[in-house]
Order: sequence, then C-alpha cells, then structure tokens
Amino acid sequence: MTHDFASWLSDFSASTWLWYAKHLSGNDTLANGTHQAGPYVPKSVLFQVFPPLDNPERENPDVRFRISIDSHGDERMVRAVWYNNKLFGGTRNEARMTGFGGIDSALLDPENTGALTIFAFRSEADSDDIACNVWICRNPEEEELAESHIGVIEPGKWVLHKFDGTSELERLADEQIARTDCWLSDNEIPPSWLVKFPSGMEVIQKAIALRPEFSAYPPDRRLLKRRDCEFELFRSLEQTIELPRIKGPFNSIEQFLDIAQSILQRRKSRSGRSLELHLREIFLEESLIEETDFSYQPVSELGKQPDFIFPSVTCYHNQTFPAENLRMLAVKTTCKDRWRQVLNEANRIGKKHLLTVQQGISLNQFREMCAHDVQLVVPADIITFYHKDIRTEIMTLDNFIGEAKALGS
Repeated sequence: MTHDFASWLSDFSASTWLWYAKHLSGNDTLANGTHQAGPYVPKSVLFQVFPPLDNPERENPDVRFRISIDSHGDERMVRAVWYNNKLFGGTRNEARMTGFGGIDSALLDPENTGALTIFAFRSEADSDDIACNVWICRNPEEEELAESHIGVIEPGKWVLHKFDGTSELERLADEQIARTDCWLSDNEIPPSWLVKFPSGMEVIQKAIALRPEFSAYPPDRRLLKRRDCEFELFRSLEQTIELPRIKGPFNSIEQFLDIAQSILQRRKSRSGRSLELHLREIFLEESLIEETDFSYQPVSELGKQPDFIFPSVTCYHNQTFPAENLRMLAVKTTCKDRWRQVLNEANRIGKKHLLTVQQGISLNQFREMCAHDVQLVVPADIITFYHKDIRTEIMTLDNFIGEAKALGS
C-alpha cells in the first residue's frame, strides 16, 4: 500500500468506501493513562459497516476484521465491539475498536494524540480482505490535504464522509446533528443571510443571543457551550443555504467544484477564527476592557501578530512597562504540531500562554512545551482528557482570566 497521502486519498475515494474522520483524543490513544480499549467509533458508523454488531439481544456483540494503518505500515486483525451492558443492567453503551496491541500501534501511540485520522471502511469486505484502511496525518501538511477533501473537523467531533458518484461533500451522521435550540429553521434565518452568508462574528453573536443562559456559566464552560451552539447554528445555515446549490443542476464539473471549494473554504475560515472570537467576547463579559486590559490581534513586532496581549499592546510597546507584567495568549484549536509557532510571537514576553481545545496531548509533548516555557491553557471540562500526572500543571481559562485581571490591579 502506498505511503503517499495524496495517492491514498485517491485510492479510497470510491462508492465502496465510507470514511470516518476525527482527531484522536487522549481517550482514543493511551495519552491520558486510562487504558481505554481503543479508538471510539459511533455505533451508527460501525453498525453500517458491520451489521452483525447491531444485535441488542446479545451482550457485547463483536466482529473481527483486518485493518491496515497505511500511514505507519501496520496491519493486524482487530475487533469491533458494542459494549452494551446498559441493556443488561450495566452502565456502558458505546462502540470501540480493540486489539491493536497497546502502545506498539500507531493508533494508540500517545504521540499521535490530536492527529487528524481517517478510517476508510470497505463495505461488504470478504473475511480475508482488509475491511478498514487508516491514515493518521503525520504533519500539518497532511492535515491541510485531508481538510481540502473533508473540511475542518473540530476536536471532539467527527465526520462521516460518503461517496455517491456525483458528490463528495461530507455529510454528518444523524446522531451528531440532532437539532437543539441552536438549530435555525428556515423561517428563523434572517432574510439578509439568505442573500449573503453571515460573517463569523454575526454567527457567534446570534449563538450568544439564542442561549443567553450560557452567560451565567463559568468562562471555561461558557466557551465550550457557545462553540457547540455556534457550530450547530452554522450547520443549519449551510443546510438551508447551500444544500439547494449542491443538488444542482450543474453545467460542468468545474461549476460543482467551485461551489464545493467555497463551502470548504468557508468552513476553514470559520474554524480558524471561531475560538479567538468567542474568547474576545468572554473577555469583554468578564469586565476586561479592550485596549486597556487586553488587545486583540495586535502587532507586537514587524510581521508578528499574536492573538491576544495583556494588558495592552500600548503597554507592550512601552519599554518602561515591566515585561514580567505582560502576557500573551495564543489560540490554537489543535496544538499537536502547531504549538511551536507561538515561540516567535511577542519577543518581550518570555512565557507564552497557549489556549487549545485539543482533547489531550502526550506527556513527551507536554514536557517539551514546558521546556520552551509554554503554559498550556485548557477549558476545565477538557482537562480530563489529559494524563493525570499533568492535569494540575494545566491552567484553566478561568484561572488565566484571573491572572489577566491582576495585571491591571
């Protein structure tokens, strides 16, 4: 099997394949030390690929199949199991793939925590065939290439990507797009948005207005709840506005590709700015004054623009202002291969604070970050995805805001 990712994507882009894609979390690998059996896969996905698993009459039904992790040259026989003891008086009801051989498997290697991974399942595979081919992205360039095919995937979310011969736009599985208060029906969408797709800030402000009760939550939970709400709202807009367009008719392949590319690019743009825009709103809500207590996307040096500087960029450029009273906060949705980018931002500030919503990181990567004086900031509810030995060394958003407020006291 080829070890070139572009060729791999082409080889498995056919109607006989179903892609399940996600960022590996600390619960999927061995990064958080809880010794989970293997990567989480939604029941609805495994039931489609292996119908015998959908057997509620049997406790913990399972199937065995061949899997090839093509990015790392690893092939083995593994097991898919539906842990369904909740139906038999227990508490568990989830599906996983097991039997990878522990840390020797790239899928369980803590160093791959956070990596974007595609599982290509083959429908109706014979018992001797490889039923699943896997690619674990090995660098940011491969992640960029994957996202050009399936769009940006947020940590903690997953995408089911199907091929029907005419369209290769990804479709989320039903259980992931269950409608809640943040899903806008057609008649709830502002008419102006039907003419011009709203900006990222407009979508975020709408999400905040839809769920005002989130404002009472602590900053850590408020951030995660609002991001989920915004994501759902955004997808409801896509369904109403873009679905009629992708159904065609099309005059050429190029016309279809232009529409598909515009949708993928908008998703990438939204994902890239969403986290920092939510943070800006939270800082304001927490009584931090822009350009007095913080600066958003300031220029620290020529060609350098960190996400946030505290208390302000004016203080930063004032050489008489003590450097130890300055803070920089970088924002990365995932940080596995991107945390080093923050090292060259804001030269006056020694310790760099980095906020991420990535669900876990390896102990080696965390220690390397510490050695480079990078302080990880993670919303409180996500810290459980990190190894127990480092959880107390991770700063919560609430703690960071408290430190930022103290700078001006």
